[in-house]
Amino acid sequence: MLAACATLPPPPRAAPATSSAGADTRSVLLVSLDGFRADYFDLGITPNLARIASEGIRARWMTPVFPSLTFPNHYSLVTGLVPDHHGIVHNSMRDPELGEFKLSNRIAVAYGRWWGGEPIWIGAEKAGLRSATMYWPGSEAAIGGLRPTRWHRYIEGQNLSLEARVDTVLGWLAEPEHTRPRIATLYFETIDKAGHEHGPESTQAHAAVRRIDAVLGRLLHGLDARGLRDRVDLIVVSDHGMASVAAHQAIAIEDLVGPDEADVASVGQVIGIEPKRGFEQSLERKLLGTHQHYACWRKQQLPSQWRYGTHPRIPTIVCQMDEGWNMLPRAVLAKRTSQTRGAHGYDPSLASMRALFVARGPSFKSGVLLAPIAAIDVYPLLARLLGISPAPNDGNSAALQSALRDPEAPHPAR
Repeated sequence: MLAACATLPPPPRAAPATSSAGADTRSVLLVSLDGFRADYFDLGITPNLARIASEGIRARWMTPVFPSLTFPNHYSLVTGLVPDHHGIVHNSMRDPELGEFKLSNRIAVAYGRWWGGEPIWIGAEKAGLRSATMYWPGSEAAIGGLRPTRWHRYIEGQNLSLEARVDTVLGWLAEPEHTRPRIATLYFETIDKAGHEHGPESTQAHAAVRRIDAVLGRLLHGLDARGLRDRVDLIVVSDHGMASVAAHQAIAIEDLVGPDEADVASVGQVIGIEPKRGFEQSLERKLLGTHQHYACWRKQQLPSQWRYGTHPRIPTIVCQMDEGWNMLPRAVLAKRTSQTRGAHGYDPSLASMRALFVARGPSFKSGVLLAPIAAIDVYPLLARLLGISPAPNDGNSAALQSALRDPEAPHPAR
């Protein structure tokens, strides 16, 4: 049963308050292309993304947070916090008070106490600005008692078509000022699904990239047709990339630990293991260190660059798979075919995990190619574009400053 929230680590630094809010009524649209690997941009099959970049800015790539999974990264993009600070430490996790969190558990996903920090739509609402979200992870929950002005519940197999999502968001942005959202989000899962099922280099994955680029073309045409080009700052990102996984490159979790020894909080690429009483030392002896195709650490001794290991939802032992390898239950592996699949969740510094960042709009310069940025750097940019003071966050506010037409403009206060 859902109960009170677990104790969270101390928050990171807070941003200073500044001057009062201005009258700028531009809107910001944040679009996620789940699973779009950074090098897909260079395949020559995304003319609409190329148009956005040529008319605006592009980072060479964006480095995900650890773990390079969907929910942790989507929530880091909109809070500027690493998972250690916002609490979404995996797509699957356990909390001693809240129970179990899985993507398929819609009750948990919509329960606000799982979600720490302050996502950009909540900051906007607190500042008196309207917000609207289309399927963004975290937006179904009442976080701190608040939700976006408008939001849509994500239900597998029952969601709006890609075109209907675009048309709905365009309708929001074309509304009169007194109802139009100042911040809106839009989410597409198509590329991620194709990459998982067929591998990131497959014809199916590349077809999905073309399909989503065509939908972005519909969005660009709609903005132009409604006279919104100079009223909307458009930011297109992805959450992570994708690596190829050959069918034989998998290990059964049962070969690592037995059910009498430990509870397994997560499998896949980042494996979370909580030893049962009496098995702590034997499991440490067996697991800790580097092994063929994976390595394991005590949570507090994970590589420092991952900034991961202090949150109470992270299990005592964390194992990281080598690129291109999975660790799954034997029953799942028995159902797998011999074809190559795709996976993410590997070390964020790998080229295969690199994500996308492009943007255009009245606030951005044109034709600028930026050095690589981090996913947590997006949130300070969103706050600046909205004219609100950012909540405490881990991002670098200077990372994208040089891409703005007015980089020295101060943040208004809430």
